[in-house]
Amino acid sequence: MCLWQLPRVLVIVLVTMLVLAGCQAIPSTLPAAEPRPSAACSWPLNDQTPRVVLVGAVAALEADGFLIRHTDLALGLVSAERTRILPGYGDRYDRWDTRGMFGGISIGGGSGGVSSGVMIGFGGVGSLTRDATQLDRVSLLAGDGEVAVSRDIQVIDWRGDLVEARSASTGDFCQRLRGAIESGDVR
Repeated sequence: MCLWQLPRVLVIVLVTMLVLAGCQAIPSTLPAAEPRPSAACSWPLNDQTPRVVLVGAVAALEADGFLIRHTDLALGLVSAERTRILPGYGDRYDRWDTRGMFGGISIGGGSGGVSSGVMIGFGGVGSLTRDATQLDRVSLLAGDGEVAVSRDIQVIDWRGDLVEARSASTGDFCQRLRGAIESGDVR
């Protein structure tokens, strides 16, 4: 069967699909961190060795509640992370279950029928069991005459889905970290 033998509507649909498929394009730029990392997240090593910076960074990050995940003296790298529970975070986005703590009543219909039901029990505790988790990751690289810090934050909901992700390489965080490393003063 040839194209001109097909019904006119089918031909129009096929031509439209081909035209729209040709509209897909690749991005002109690669993704970048948003917001941009602060200039305070990069500083010169000066007279310190990368090893001294890494030791100070480990102490400062641990004092700030981070768990050190990886260190590599040859690369001059420290990776750390910390997590915390965000109580009630899921309530902003997750309204699919509105039953109370002791049960609920439902009256409704669908697909041409009418239904009703009653749920009695203890266990629908709402957001107490649906809190999100914030994952805060930091990487510090000391070498080639400079120190660079990168920090990102992810929020993961109670189902394990990524809800939010952003760069958190702020000037305030990097200045506090630099001050703790250079002074050797850990809180």
